[in-house]
Amino acid sequence: MSDWDLLLTDAKIATMQEGGDEYGVIEDGAIAISGGKIAWVGKASLLPGGSAAETGSCENKWLSPALIDCHTHLVFGGDRAAEFEQRLKGVSYEAIARSGGGILSTVRATREASSDQLFDAAMPRLMAIRDSGAATVEIKSGYGLDIETEIRMLEVARRLGESTDISVRATLLAAHAVPPDYKDSPDKYIELVCNELIPAVAERGLADALDAYLENIAFDKQQVTRVFDAARTHGLPVKLHADQLTDGGGAALAARFGALSADHLEFSSADGVAEMAANKTVAVLLPGAFVTLGETQRPPVNGLRRHQVPIAVATDCNPGTSPLTSVREAMALACRLFQLTPAECLAGTTRNAARALGLDDRGVIAAGKRADLALWDISHPRDLSYWLGEQPLASLFIEGHAVSLN
Repeated sequence: MSDWDLLLTDAKIATMQEGGDEYGVIEDGAIAISGGKIAWVGKASLLPGGSAAETGSCENKWLSPALIDCHTHLVFGGDRAAEFEQRLKGVSYEAIARSGGGILSTVRATREASSDQLFDAAMPRLMAIRDSGAATVEIKSGYGLDIETEIRMLEVARRLGESTDISVRATLLAAHAVPPDYKDSPDKYIELVCNELIPAVAERGLADALDAYLENIAFDKQQVTRVFDAARTHGLPVKLHADQLTDGGGAALAARFGALSADHLEFSSADGVAEMAANKTVAVLLPGAFVTLGETQRPPVNGLRRHQVPIAVATDCNPGTSPLTSVREAMALACRLFQLTPAECLAGTTRNAARALGLDDRGVIAAGKRADLALWDISHPRDLSYWLGEQPLASLFIEGHAVSLN
């Protein structure tokens, strides 16, 4: 019997482990894989004796942890390309919303779509994210805004994971916007979410976490607090869309609830950043939405660095504000728009993205971790954030198995 299932040799390895150099580089490295996990990693000259059922040469290419997209909304009906064009012609978002567009147009299309239609529409988006190097993808609900459709979206997210090799994490985002049916009574909608939807989702195990949107155009602190309390009662960890358009104290509120992450953060205060640091809440930066909306207020990156808040980067794939289906392009945008370094971007889409999902079994290359690996045809890991439009992914391994790419 072989000691390992797979042995990869002739690799340059960016382990992304903390300590040492910023990429955790191992030159002339080897990785042994057994049972879907990394059994050994190190310099090939130090490889212990043993045999492998299968061996493969990486031909001096770079291995990194497979990427993780920790914030997406990729299950939805319809699209909003026409609105994108309207905005470029000078029509305001408010005018589009008054004419029946905006997020509520996606809500209508999503409610009208069957499970199969949502699944078929989402699959190409999921495959595009995977082909950018991702093995783990988070998918939020939030375009149903009623019990039936929110549950249907989460069921589709679970089905996407079951139908592919990708590890899908599902997040309940029912507190995403006030639905049209409750426009004059948002507190009643929050009651529905807390008393009926969260218990139903938790009982069926349809979500791994709960998210909410704290903003003037969505929900206030008191309403989000009620939702978070209900999530805590039912054992769901929380995260928050925070301080994207205004400083609503979202970063601090998320931190006080021990949130996995606070996302967007363009207007977060210094006090909010400090609270995130104290409570180990990850900052998830979303450059796709920043560039699509033409924002000018950048997240407080220097403050996050100063307080040593882990920074993650994600696509925020959604039809209205971030039609982005490449984690690598999100990395490239984060460098250019937020002045993150390439090393910060790779950490932000590997180990810190794993933290933002509450996962400690992936995101670095180390013994005992999942064998989710990306093989890149590049000269250095910084190239992953430098090149625009190239597809340098040579191979993707998910739990030690090579995945067929599109």
